[in-house]
Amino acid sequence: MEERALRTLIDQVRAGTLSRRRFVKVMVGLGLTAPMAAQMLASTGVAQAQTKWTFSPTKRGGGGLVKTLWWQAPTLLNPHFATGTKDQDASRIFYEPLGAYDPDGNIVPMLAAEVPSQQNGQVAKDGMSVTWRLRKNVVWHDGKPFTADDVVFNWEYVTDPATAAVSSGNYRDIARIDKLDSHTVKLVFKSPTPFWSSPFCGPYGMIIPKHLFQAYKGDKSREAPNNLKPVGTGPFRFADFKPGDIVRAELNPNYHVPNRPFFDAIEMKGGGDAISAARAVIQTGEFDYAWNIQVEDEILKRMEQGGKGRADIVAGGNIEHIQLNNTDPWTEVEGERSSIKTRHPFLTDPAVRQALNLLVDRGSVQEQIYGRTGIATANFVNAPSRFVSKNTRWEFNVDRANQLLDGAGWKRGSDGIRAKDGKKLRLVYQTSINALRQKTQQVVKQACAKAGIDVELKSVTANVYFSSDPANPDTYSHFYTDIQMYTTTMVEPDPQRFLDQFTSWEIASKENKWQGRNISRWRNEEYDRAWKAAEAEMDPVKRAALLVKTNDLVIQNIVVVPVVFRPRVAAISSRMRDVAQSGWDSDFWALAYWSKQP
Repeated sequence: MEERALRTLIDQVRAGTLSRRRFVKVMVGLGLTAPMAAQMLASTGVAQAQTKWTFSPTKRGGGGLVKTLWWQAPTLLNPHFATGTKDQDASRIFYEPLGAYDPDGNIVPMLAAEVPSQQNGQVAKDGMSVTWRLRKNVVWHDGKPFTADDVVFNWEYVTDPATAAVSSGNYRDIARIDKLDSHTVKLVFKSPTPFWSSPFCGPYGMIIPKHLFQAYKGDKSREAPNNLKPVGTGPFRFADFKPGDIVRAELNPNYHVPNRPFFDAIEMKGGGDAISAARAVIQTGEFDYAWNIQVEDEILKRMEQGGKGRADIVAGGNIEHIQLNNTDPWTEVEGERSSIKTRHPFLTDPAVRQALNLLVDRGSVQEQIYGRTGIATANFVNAPSRFVSKNTRWEFNVDRANQLLDGAGWKRGSDGIRAKDGKKLRLVYQTSINALRQKTQQVVKQACAKAGIDVELKSVTANVYFSSDPANPDTYSHFYTDIQMYTTTMVEPDPQRFLDQFTSWEIASKENKWQGRNISRWRNEEYDRAWKAAEAEMDPVKRAALLVKTNDLVIQNIVVVPVVFRPRVAAISSRMRDVAQSGWDSDFWALAYWSKQP
């Protein structure tokens, strides 16, 4: 686009004759990402518009009960210990970050009074600091004031190794936090930090109260009573919680946004399965909202014909993938299987990894199982566009897989199973119980059989598989099988933190209560160097190239096999209003603004 035409569009946004959303869509169509388009407006002095809501209540409450379904039930209500999105989302009912990410990846102020920028002087041009001004009318659910001290404490709490917080990666680059006054903090970084919103924004940015958690920092972190009874600043306050079952909350009469929330109470019911959750919203209307509807597309389309609800599909960064274990899940070392002190007996052979990569029929998985809800891909990172590698491609080829295994000396025995040096190619492939995942398992198992690889399928109840219990050996974070499959969520419109799950310092282990994000236990010095370089690179083009390189290293080394890039799919009642999913944040990111037709 020529400069004159671009200036005209920006002037139209400034004058109010063109919406920011429309401008962003035009720029995305020209190859930019939504955050880049938003930054373009910001750099020309066009202030960020607030998210618009169609319903403007004149008083708080009066909307009755809103009933939601999460078919993976939450197990705790401390966002810094959240294992999977179900714990993050349950925590978001009560806790808030400084800023949330809207559907376009823009920051929306929550506990912050405004969004920092270079234009307002709150983001240093050298990337070494960011200043946050906090809302002054915010109180915790118990009436205590929210202040800068809470922000400083959350950094100290999360970065204490003994706390074993899953969110620690988002905060480790902060050198110190200066309290400028009771409601202003300055984050000073250890090095130039281009993605300065990672700490304190989005799902990993939720802030817990200092006065209730200070005594439980470090080794005592898991003993805090408020891990199960949250006291936050959010639109709803705690009523009841039955881990693995249901969360109940009631309207917060002191919420800092006038006339919000609309609903008097909320229930987050857990358990069951995705198809029954979809049916309860779209077909029967028993519930108002259901999360993560991983259901065959043809079934969703039939449900939608009744008119009581719909499947809402939005772009995000979710990837359904198969992980290959780099350690030995069948040998115990010092009370720990899949120990970093071991090596997998055959998955460390490049030929076996390459063969498995060729034996995943992603095209059939998309066409026959996912439809519009899953797109076959060769990449781990699939959005935003500037971070998507063009260097990869996927292939389904049983013949080539056989050739690779033959060439590497894996010979078929009388039972048809390949073996080498006394080791047979027998593996256990686990995932959570879900119809789409069990069908995907069958597709992979059948192809592997044609290549002489024997696959035993293991399916674990979702509440167990995604549990945060460090004593539970069947969680995906323990990874006590050879390969496993699930969806990992890119919760921010920037892949830096998403990609730290392959860094050597994030390995899940007994020592960190299996809270480390590197579940495959892969270690690669080149990957670590590229990731660290991207973390401090202020040139956006160079930084994008470094993050593309990290994706490519994961794919080239077949650390994982991407299956389908999954847009977010929720089931929403036809009566609900202002329920805007964001592909970059919790489903409850704008819960205070939800409403419903009478």
